Amino acid sequence: MADIAVIGSGSWGTAFSKMLAENGHNVSLWSYSKRESEDLAKYRENKPFLPGIVLPENISFTDDIKKCANGAELIVIATPSHGVRQTAKALSPFVREGQIIVNISKGFDEDTLMRLSEIILNEIPQAKVAAMSGPSHAEEVARNLPTTNVVAHADLEIAQYIQDLFMTPNFRIYTSQDIIGVELGGSLKNIIALCAGISDGLGFGDNTKAALITRGMAEMIRLGRAMGGHLETFAGLTGIGDLIVTCTSMHSRNRRAGILIGQGKTPKQAQEEVKMVVEGVKTTMSAYKLAKKYNVDMPITQKAYEVLFEGKNPREAVSELMERPKKGEVEDLNFTPDIN
Repeated sequence: MADIAVIGSGSWGTAFSKMLAENGHNVSLWSYSKRESEDLAKYRENKPFLPGIVLPENISFTDDIKKCANGAELIVIATPSHGVRQTAKALSPFVREGQIIVNISKGFDEDTLMRLSEIILNEIPQAKVAAMSGPSHAEEVARNLPTTNVVAHADLEIAQYIQDLFMTPNFRIYTSQDIIGVELGGSLKNIIALCAGISDGLGFGDNTKAALITRGMAEMIRLGRAMGGHLETFAGLTGIGDLIVTCTSMHSRNRRAGILIGQGKTPKQAQEEVKMVVEGVKTTMSAYKLAKKYNVDMPITQKAYEVLFEGKNPREAVSELMERPKKGEVEDLNFTPDIN
C-alpha cells in the first residue's frame, strides 16, 4: 500500500484514482477548482464526467496542491495537456529530490512542441518522470473492465516499480524504456481519431476507416521514428492499440467531435457540444509543426490541419488525399526494424 497523489480530477484522473484506491492505496485527488473538489467529497461521484461511479472511501479530495503532494510516495499527473506546464510549475516546490512522477496525460506543449514528460521535467528537474499510455477509456477503467497500458522510463527499474504499484486483476501494465514512442503514440492517435470521426460524419464506411487507421499509423511511425521513438512501440498497445480504440469507440471525445465536424459543425461548435477537452485539435496543430520541423510527410495530418484551422471542406480534403500521386506501399512505409 502506498500514498499516491493524483493531480487532475477529470474523467481519467478520477477513474485512475478509483482504480488505485481499489488496489489498496491511499489516494489524494487534486482539483483545480475548489467547487469541484467539494462536490467530489460531498457526492463521492464525478457527476459531470463519470456519473454513477461511486468513489472509494480511501480517496481524499483537495484543491490544495501542497496538501495533495505532501508525503506522497508517487505522484500521477492527469491534467489536460494545455494545463500541464502551469500545474507542474505549481507542484514543483512540493516535490522532493528523486520523486517519481507518472504522466498519464496525452499531447504536446503548443509553444515549444515538447512532449509532456519533457515539460514536467523542465519544471520539476528534481523528479524522475515516467509516462503511461495505452487503449484505456476512463469510462471502462472506472467500471473495472479489463484494460492494458504501458509505463515507460529509460530506467527499467522505475518502470517496474510503477508496474508493481498499478497492476490489478483488471488493469494490466507492461513496461517499456521507449518513453518517446509511448508518449507520441498516445498523442498522435488523437488526430487520426478525429479524422475517423469526420469520416463517420460524412457517411463513409468501414473501408474508409480502415484506410485511415492504417495510413494514419504510417504517419505516426514516420514522425515517431524521426523524433527517436522505436518502431516496435508503435506496433504495440500505445500505438496501434490506442489508435484502434479511439477510432472506433463512442467513448472517444476526439471521434465524437470529428463526427460533428463531418456533419457540418465548425471545429469550435463540435468542441463545445462534446463538453470535454478534445486533445486531437491541439495535437493536430503541434503535429503539423513537428512534421515541418522534422521534414516528415504526414498528408492526413496536413488535411486535418486545413479542416480544423483553415476552414477546408472535409469532403474536399478526402478527395485531395485520394488523388495524391500514386506510389508503392512498402517503399512509402519504410518500416525497417530498429536495431538497438
